[in-house]
Amino acid sequence: MLEKICKAELSDLQDIAALESEIFFDAWSLKSLEETWNQKNAVIFAAKTEEKIAGYLIIYYVLDEGEIARIATAPSMRRQGAAGQMFQELVAFCEEQQITRIMLEVREGNEAARRFYEKYGFSSEGVYQQIEIGTKLWEMRYAKTL
Repeated sequence: MLEKICKAELSDLQDIAALESEIFFDAWSLKSLEETWNQKNAVIFAAKTEEKIAGYLIIYYVLDEGEIARIATAPSMRRQGAAGQMFQELVAFCEEQQITRIMLEVREGNEAARRFYEKYGFSSEGVYQQIEIGTKLWEMRYAKTL
Protein backbone atom coordinates (compact mmCIF):
# COMPACT_ATOMS: atom_id res chain seq x y z
CA MET A 1 0.00 0.00 0.00
CA LEU A 2 1.27 3.45 -0.94
CA GLU A 3 2.50 5.37 2.07
CA LYS A 4 3.61 8.74 0.71
CA ILE A 5 4.85 10.84 -2.21
CA CYS A 6 7.89 12.97 -1.43
CA LYS A 7 11.09 14.31 -2.87
CA ALA A 8 13.50 11.42 -3.21
CA GLU A 9 16.37 11.21 -0.76
CA LEU A 10 19.88 10.32 -1.87
CA SER A 11 19.42 6.94 -0.19
CA ASP A 12 16.39 6.24 -2.45
CA LEU A 13 18.38 6.42 -5.67
CA GLN A 14 19.70 2.84 -5.54
CA ASP A 15 16.12 1.53 -5.45
CA ILE A 16 15.05 3.97 -8.17
CA ALA A 17 17.96 2.78 -10.35
CA ALA A 18 16.87 -0.84 -9.83
CA LEU A 19 13.29 0.02 -10.78
CA GLU A 20 14.56 2.03 -13.76
CA SER A 21 16.45 -1.02 -15.09
CA GLU A 22 13.45 -3.26 -14.50
CA ILE A 23 11.16 -1.01 -16.55
CA PHE A 24 13.23 0.69 -19.26
CA PHE A 25 15.55 -0.81 -21.87
CA ASP A 26 17.45 2.51 -21.88
CA ALA A 27 17.66 2.77 -18.10
CA TRP A 28 19.46 5.64 -16.42
CA SER A 29 22.45 4.59 -14.35
CA LEU A 30 22.75 5.24 -10.63
CA LYS A 31 25.39 7.85 -11.49
CA SER A 32 22.97 9.65 -13.85
CA LEU A 33 20.28 9.63 -11.16
CA GLU A 34 22.76 11.01 -8.60
CA GLU A 35 23.81 13.77 -11.00
CA THR A 36 20.17 14.66 -11.61
CA TRP A 37 19.40 14.60 -7.87
CA ASN A 38 22.24 17.10 -7.31
CA GLN A 39 21.02 19.58 -9.93
CA LYS A 40 19.25 22.63 -8.57
CA ASN A 41 16.81 22.70 -11.51
CA ALA A 42 15.69 19.08 -11.17
CA VAL A 43 13.54 17.17 -8.71
CA ILE A 44 12.99 13.46 -8.29
CA PHE A 45 9.73 12.53 -6.58
CA ALA A 46 9.35 9.08 -5.06
CA ALA A 47 6.19 7.11 -4.36
CA LYS A 48 6.96 4.99 -1.31
CA THR A 49 5.43 2.05 0.45
CA GLU A 50 6.70 0.90 3.84
CA GLU A 51 9.07 -1.53 2.12
CA LYS A 52 10.13 -0.02 -1.19
CA ILE A 53 9.99 2.61 -3.90
CA ALA A 54 6.74 2.09 -5.79
CA GLY A 55 7.44 4.70 -8.45
CA TYR A 56 9.24 7.90 -9.30
CA LEU A 57 8.93 11.02 -11.39
CA ILE A 58 11.80 13.21 -12.59
CA ILE A 59 11.28 16.79 -13.71
CA TYR A 60 13.71 19.42 -14.97
CA TYR A 61 12.62 23.03 -14.88
CA VAL A 62 13.80 26.44 -16.06
CA LEU A 63 11.94 29.68 -15.39
CA ASP A 64 8.23 28.92 -15.83
CA GLU A 65 8.50 25.62 -17.76
CA GLY A 66 9.12 22.08 -16.62
CA GLU A 67 9.73 18.88 -18.51
CA ILE A 68 9.03 15.43 -17.15
CA ALA A 69 12.06 13.33 -18.04
CA ARG A 70 10.82 10.07 -16.52
CA ILE A 71 7.79 8.70 -14.78
CA ALA A 72 7.51 5.07 -13.79
CA THR A 73 5.57 2.83 -11.45
CA ALA A 74 6.62 -0.63 -10.32
CA PRO A 75 4.65 -3.27 -12.24
CA SER A 76 3.19 -4.60 -8.96
CA MET A 77 1.91 -1.11 -8.06
CA ARG A 78 0.30 -0.12 -11.36
CA ARG A 79 -3.32 0.97 -11.44
CA GLN A 80 -3.27 1.75 -7.72
CA GLY A 81 -3.02 5.54 -7.97
CA ALA A 82 0.72 6.06 -7.45
CA ALA A 83 1.29 7.86 -10.77
CA GLY A 84 -1.75 10.07 -10.24
CA GLN A 85 -0.57 10.97 -6.75
CA MET A 86 2.89 11.80 -8.10
CA PHE A 87 1.22 14.09 -10.66
CA GLN A 88 -0.68 15.85 -7.86
CA GLU A 89 2.55 16.37 -5.93
CA LEU A 90 4.21 17.61 -9.11
CA VAL A 91 1.47 20.18 -9.73
CA ALA A 92 1.76 21.45 -6.14
CA PHE A 93 5.54 21.77 -6.58
CA CYS A 94 5.11 23.59 -9.91
CA GLU A 95 2.69 26.05 -8.37
CA GLU A 96 5.20 26.77 -5.56
CA GLN A 97 7.97 27.31 -8.13
CA GLN A 98 5.70 29.38 -10.42
CA ILE A 99 6.04 26.84 -13.21
CA THR A 100 3.07 27.38 -15.51
CA ARG A 101 3.69 24.77 -18.21
CA ILE A 102 4.71 21.12 -17.97
CA MET A 103 5.82 19.12 -21.00
CA LEU A 104 6.71 15.52 -21.68
CA GLU A 105 7.39 13.20 -24.58
CA VAL A 106 5.68 9.88 -25.14
CA ARG A 107 6.01 7.29 -27.88
CA GLU A 108 3.21 7.60 -30.38
CA GLY A 109 2.17 3.96 -29.98
CA ASN A 110 2.02 4.05 -26.17
CA GLU A 111 -1.76 4.39 -25.97
CA ALA A 112 -2.01 3.60 -22.25
CA ALA A 113 0.44 6.37 -21.34
CA ARG A 114 -1.22 8.83 -23.72
CA ARG A 115 -4.64 8.17 -22.15
CA PHE A 116 -3.15 8.58 -18.68
CA TYR A 117 -1.59 11.95 -19.56
CA GLU A 118 -4.81 13.15 -21.17
CA LYS A 119 -6.73 12.13 -18.04
CA TYR A 120 -4.48 14.49 -16.06
CA GLY A 121 -4.99 17.44 -18.39
CA PHE A 122 -2.14 17.05 -20.85
CA SER A 123 -2.88 17.54 -24.52
CA SER A 124 -0.94 16.50 -27.57
CA GLU A 125 1.05 19.10 -29.43
CA GLY A 126 1.57 16.61 -32.26
CA VAL A 127 4.42 14.44 -33.43
CA TYR A 128 7.63 15.81 -32.03
CA GLN A 129 10.53 13.75 -33.32
CA GLN A 130 11.55 10.43 -34.74
CA ILE A 131 13.86 8.32 -32.59
CA GLU A 132 15.67 5.15 -33.45
CA ILE A 133 16.09 2.34 -30.92
CA GLY A 134 16.56 -0.68 -33.11
CA THR A 135 13.55 0.51 -35.07
CA LYS A 136 12.23 3.95 -35.92
CA LEU A 137 9.62 5.32 -33.55
CA TRP A 138 7.83 8.62 -33.28
CA GLU A 139 7.63 10.58 -30.07
CA MET A 140 4.83 13.00 -29.37
CA ARG A 141 5.05 16.13 -27.25
CA TYR A 142 2.34 16.57 -24.64
CA ALA A 143 1.89 19.69 -22.53
CA LYS A 144 -0.26 21.01 -19.72
CA THR A 145 -0.76 24.62 -18.72
CA LEU A 146 -1.26 25.19 -15.01
